[in-house]
Amino acid sequence: MAKEMKHSSMYLEQADLEGYENGGTHKNQDDDGRAKRTGTWLTASAHIITAVIGSGVLSLAWAIAQLGWVAGPVILMAFSFITLFTSTLLADSYRSPDPVTGKRNYTYMDAVRANLGGRRVFLCGLAQYANLVGVTIGYTITASISMVAVKRSNCFHKHGHQDKCHISNYTYMIIFACIQIILSQIPNFHKLSWLSVLAAVMSFAYSSIGLGLSIAKVAGGGHSRTSLTGTIVGVDVTAAQKVWKAFQAIGDIAFAFAFSTVLIEIQDTIKSSPENKAMKKASFVGILTTTLFYVLCGCVGYAAFGNDAPGNFLTGFGFYEPFWLIDFANVCIAVHLIGAYQVFCQPIFSFGERNCHQRWPENKFITREHAINIPFYGVYYLNLFRLAWRTLYVILTAVLAMIFPFFNDFLGLIGAAAFWPLTVYFPIEMYIARTRMPKFSFTWTWLKILSFACLLVSLVAAAGSVEGLMNSLKTYKPFQSEQ
Repeated sequence: MAKEMKHSSMYLEQADLEGYENGGTHKNQDDDGRAKRTGTWLTASAHIITAVIGSGVLSLAWAIAQLGWVAGPVILMAFSFITLFTSTLLADSYRSPDPVTGKRNYTYMDAVRANLGGRRVFLCGLAQYANLVGVTIGYTITASISMVAVKRSNCFHKHGHQDKCHISNYTYMIIFACIQIILSQIPNFHKLSWLSVLAAVMSFAYSSIGLGLSIAKVAGGGHSRTSLTGTIVGVDVTAAQKVWKAFQAIGDIAFAFAFSTVLIEIQDTIKSSPENKAMKKASFVGILTTTLFYVLCGCVGYAAFGNDAPGNFLTGFGFYEPFWLIDFANVCIAVHLIGAYQVFCQPIFSFGERNCHQRWPENKFITREHAINIPFYGVYYLNLFRLAWRTLYVILTAVLAMIFPFFNDFLGLIGAAAFWPLTVYFPIEMYIARTRMPKFSFTWTWLKILSFACLLVSLVAAAGSVEGLMNSLKTYKPFQSEQ
């Protein structure tokens, strides 16, 4: 059986662990007996940028429009600092009990189990994997919207902006799913660096295009109404709409920075240097880069469109010309989301495969690897269970995206539920437990205040998401494609 599993990633994770436990290590293995990690802070930064800068960066102009010139940038910067702070706490939880020499925790749940234990392990897993599944479904919808935007851009250019140019999303959801079925056969995070680098480059490309078009619009002298408090009650929105949209905007900004659901898994790709130091550097570079783009795109976009800023000024057609540049930007969004989908679904794949392997270790369908020679690549080791499980998952997310095209509203609710526990609560609680911090000490008190404040943000954002979801359900017609 060991011979059959020789090239399996699961074999490296478990069978080689026996050698480590017996005190033996090899030059091509790390201290835990797994294949030697080769990631650096640069590759980790690429993973973070891919995870954090979604196409939502182009909706930040809308978020700033709801909050205004004062509250918008202040809230954006506040969540940047909060995310950076909690990510450094979480990076120290990768090893336990010592952040440098302790035993590795391969997943977020492992870190919570090692530092906190009890019922909180289950709650962490529930929040993490529900969020990951929701994100992958949401990315299927968003990528298809970007693909459709290319066709609509050409239609508007040919027939004029007054044409409705109705195009179904379903075909493009299927195309996206087919691409993901192929890419999902990448065995694990360790082999994903090239895709994350490509996706990060794409995110810079479309963000820069959106920023450049906004600057050009501002420089052109077009009049856009802006204000210190954003949209004006009685002019742009009703009083109730102002409150709900402000809640949604706060939630959008808070969740735009969240990558804690995959932080531990990203850190597990880094070679010993030590890992927590490299991960903190990667978090700083990744969050600094994304914050810069967020501030520029959000504020310049608001200056360009004012209180009438669209939800996404590339797919929502805040710009129509030059149409070829809009096409290129939307292609970049689609390519970026292809990579981001893989970053978020790898922990799901690993969770399913690891648990099935532990439950049925003698099942050859689950454990056997078949060597296949691929031209210009070399030998690829195909696992039939991995092929079936990952293909079924991609198909399921695509079907759910087709059935519920308003799922992005629901995703906001999932994000609201996951933001506080995963980005704030667990990192802070693990830090308190690891350092044995005295109750009611100065640091303990301020950490608890920060956690409580972020809980309030999650509740406010959840309320806004529920209101948006109810509005979507009122107008929802099954099997009618989104435009």
